Amino acid sequence: MTYPTTYRATYRTTYTTELVTDERAFAELAADWGRLYGRCSTATPFQSHAWLHSWWRSYGVRGRLRLLLARDGRELVAAAPLTLVRRPVPSLVPLGGAISDYGDVLLDDERGQDAVAALTEGLSAVARTALIDLREVRPGAAAERVYDHWRGPRRRVADSLCLELPARPMDELTARLPSAKGRQRVRAQLRRLDALGVKSRIVLPDEVDAALRRLLELHRLQWQGRKVTGEHLRTRFRDHLVRAVGPMVRSGDAVVTEFRMDDEVVAVDVTLLARRLAGGYLYGAHPRLRERKADVAVMLLDACAEHTRAPGRDTLSLLRGDEPYKHHWRPEPVPNQRLLMARRHTAPLLSAALCDVAARRRGKELLRHWQVREERKERDGGGRT
Repeated sequence: MTYPTTYRATYRTTYTTELVTDERAFAELAADWGRLYGRCSTATPFQSHAWLHSWWRSYGVRGRLRLLLARDGRELVAAAPLTLVRRPVPSLVPLGGAISDYGDVLLDDERGQDAVAALTEGLSAVARTALIDLREVRPGAAAERVYDHWRGPRRRVADSLCLELPARPMDELTARLPSAKGRQRVRAQLRRLDALGVKSRIVLPDEVDAALRRLLELHRLQWQGRKVTGEHLRTRFRDHLVRAVGPMVRSGDAVVTEFRMDDEVVAVDVTLLARRLAGGYLYGAHPRLRERKADVAVMLLDACAEHTRAPGRDTLSLLRGDEPYKHHWRPEPVPNQRLLMARRHTAPLLSAALCDVAARRRGKELLRHWQVREERKERDGGGRT
């Protein structure tokens, strides 16, 4: 079902906006969506139609799809891919959920403020009873332009931390390391990979589905007996990844790499590609690699760095997460943002959401302090056995 409305911009241009709530209509948007995606320079693969539609099929809740579209005639010039959630407050949040590292809207670069105004007014119209809550917005994203244009109550808070490296070949990334010992270690690990006969190969489009299933099998194997992100082991995630990545490989938004040793596939990696960045999304590696003293992190970064050579691609993103091994490479911390927007009569929803943010942050701080205290007790011999 679609709900057409009309927005008359103050820039001598008339746009129409519509709210799409039907999954079949979402599927039929693929071509229009792809053209708009290609004209939005800040878009990441998490805003591609293949990723979002596949995510909806695995994770969407019936009746809660909210795609706000803005058109100039028949041409799609802006889009906000959203879904309605009820908790902690009624909100419209980006499609993609927790398995997507960046959330955003799409804006045609050539339309300037016309597209921004149309999309912002459309969002205000559909936010009569719900908060606009844009999560995991990367600095410089298109959603920031909507936020700047918003006329109602609004707040910007920090979201997840991402770590980023400059788009450089592996030898230059190694040269950035602060100590000679660290640089020597990386070079020794690269030589070790060569000595073990580890070879990488880009997976062809018609081989992607099988390679992804192998990736997930290796991912399960590498984390066996250890704490792992449980979602990555679920059938719905497997179905989503296989559905989404194949079309993304064909459109140039992703690349799948397999690594062989002794003529056996011992690792598979998915790297996502945007106009301005490349980011390693998920990998699976056989425990035998570590048993043979191979540094999997060095192996993956070496392969990912090759994909940053495209003109205009200036960032190698380590995506979300503050894991210690990432800091070995001296990345720049780049926090995502959470952009909260309300109308004046829904301002209480904004206040409630901010209270929830503060409570969750405080809860994490208390948990962290408790963990540090328990670790200290264990080191001092004061822990119970």
